[in-house]
Amino acid sequence: MFDIQKRLESLRADFEQTWQKLDIGMRLLELEAVEAELAVPEIWNNPDVAREKNIQAANLHSELDDWVLLRTQLDDIAELLSLGDESLLEEIDGQVSAMEQSYANLRLALRFTGKHDHDDAILRITAGAGGTEAMDWASMLERMYLRWSERNNVKVQILDRSTGEEAGIKTVVMELSGVNMYGRLKSEHGTHRLVRLSPFNADHLRQTSFALVEVLPVIRDDSEVQIDPKDLRIDVYHSGGHGGQSVNTTNSAVRITHLPTNIVVAIQNERSQLQNKEKAMEILRGKLQQMMQEQNAESVDKLRAGESASWGQQIRNYVLHPYKLVKDTRTKYEETDADAVLDGAIDGFINAYLDN
Repeated sequence: MFDIQKRLESLRADFEQTWQKLDIGMRLLELEAVEAELAVPEIWNNPDVAREKNIQAANLHSELDDWVLLRTQLDDIAELLSLGDESLLEEIDGQVSAMEQSYANLRLALRFTGKHDHDDAILRITAGAGGTEAMDWASMLERMYLRWSERNNVKVQILDRSTGEEAGIKTVVMELSGVNMYGRLKSEHGTHRLVRLSPFNADHLRQTSFALVEVLPVIRDDSEVQIDPKDLRIDVYHSGGHGGQSVNTTNSAVRITHLPTNIVVAIQNERSQLQNKEKAMEILRGKLQQMMQEQNAESVDKLRAGESASWGQQIRNYVLHPYKLVKDTRTKYEETDADAVLDGAIDGFINAYLDN
């Protein structure tokens, strides 16, 4: 019994320390406030706001419910142990072991302590120089992230997509929603390099292609990143994509240029100009926030144009010829099953980055 008591006390001490570190008490108050808002019937007069609050509540439940459950289990097992009934020791020992494993799994949340790690993510893929070959590589990466999203039950919304003339894509912008989404995907930000025998080359020669993957936090609070309206040029134009008659016959597409940094964000997927503008501003805030981190700038007006990492860091090599290997240049983590990686099996790379 003493051994079990000691294990339980050690587990409880570690648990409480982690609970405080993750500020779970405040997160529970945040959940309580969101659910109070959802309980007010008038919120459903604005379906967009209600939908956002529902998503926020669902994410908080996914993040917190297991922590609350484990705390309850710790209290229950401590009370059971205090009874001193030796006939229950085997059962208690098994439950303590199960709780130790649950806590080990929950501690993975410690990897998501960044300011925006809990936020949803914007993922933007841009084909590099190289024409059709590079655009095909960009579409392969698009498929890789979509397959990863399917495997992880992640909600994906395509915000903008520009296809190549012959094959592939020039660029795609998607929003991914889920628990710790930015924290999980921030490892993917950078230049991805492909080496293979080109299917678009008559001589079937070995070809190297590049694509840029940008991962940005979704920042919906416009007070967090202060942007002077005078620094913005906003253009509207006809959408060129799918989306129904009203999308294609009105000036619903929006292009926003942040003049001091020359960042350009264009969105045409939503049905209204206002929705496209809101999405474009979310992406712009994410890009500016990332530039502020890269340049150690305290505010947007301290940013220097052209000094974002952008294409500067090659993070991963995908070699399909003369051998198959995918290797991360930062963590040195590698996988020899390149086909599986391109089919969405990228968790090994994500975890290696988070554990590094």
